[in-house]
Amino acid sequence: MAKVTFNEELCKGCGLCIDACPKKLVALREDTLNLKGFHPAGVADMDACIACAFCATMCPDCVITVEK
Repeated sequence: MAKVTFNEELCKGCGLCIDACPKKLVALREDTLNLKGFHPAGVADMDACIACAFCATMCPDCVITVEK
């Protein structure tokens, strides 16, 4: 089972990770704002994640960690 963590305080909500996810599991969390005023990204269904790490590869700020 995959474990994907986001450093929400550093996420600027650019959406590159959302476009990179082949399973379309990454989305901006509309219910949360970080200290910078952005909606951070998160994984909607962790059980469906295949741990491909495309999201982490695309993140320009290196806020995503993927563990298998």
